[in-house]
Amino acid sequence: MCHNLKEGAFVVSDAHYSHIRKDFLDFLKAIKEKQLLPTQLILLGDIFDTLFGQVSFTLEINREAIDILNEISKEIEVIYLEGNHDFNLKKIFPYIKVFNIKSQPVEMSFNKQKILLSHGDIESPLGYNIYTAIIRNRFVLSILNLFNNLFNHIIVKKLDEYLSKKDDCIELVGFEEYIKRRLLDKYSCDFFIEGHFHQNKSFKLKDFRYINLAAFACNQRYFIVKSSKDVGLLLQEDTFTKAQQYQET
Repeated sequence: MCHNLKEGAFVVSDAHYSHIRKDFLDFLKAIKEKQLLPTQLILLGDIFDTLFGQVSFTLEINREAIDILNEISKEIEVIYLEGNHDFNLKKIFPYIKVFNIKSQPVEMSFNKQKILLSHGDIESPLGYNIYTAIIRNRFVLSILNLFNNLFNHIIVKKLDEYLSKKDDCIELVGFEEYIKRRLLDKYSCDFFIEGHFHQNKSFKLKDFRYINLAAFACNQRYFIVKSSKDVGLLLQEDTFTKAQQYQET
């Protein structure tokens, strides 16, 4: 099924929100209070650092952001592509269109162009695919939930502490070549947009333009969908304080 990408949509990737890093909560409040006016909100995964559908404590520590997102989704369309930090979310967000990893990339249309959206952990090596299948398994998560509750939430607390210390803004050497090996000749589209790698780079592959978004966790960057006579789709980079043009390489 193809979905429409709207002019003026906000696209956000890799906010890695937690009770330790709260910038994304301020962003959601600004939308709720109409200080920011997206026509549509596209969330490309890893929006939360730890939000697992079967682990109750992850809902508890993220409750305020969850509630605001649910309020926003009653007023504008919100599309949420699950990441590797936030998954099994459909029951948490009843009014949001949630796409799990098996449903990605998600096809969207903008100005008669075909746009594919992904969090970024599709087309990954076998070992990673096995890992992601295990962490999303409902039985595994139910056991994790049980142990976490028995031991004063120590598992999620330690995970949060570890993730909060990660550097989300590292430039990956050889990134363009890696993407070519990973995606070349596998998809037919005009634009392929994803997050996950936090690189804020765009380049032309053989059949489409590839865009890897910056992480919101790095300087609170998000992107606004605009029309462009030259390329059809333009992602204008913005922050809470300063707008600047999305830079292509």
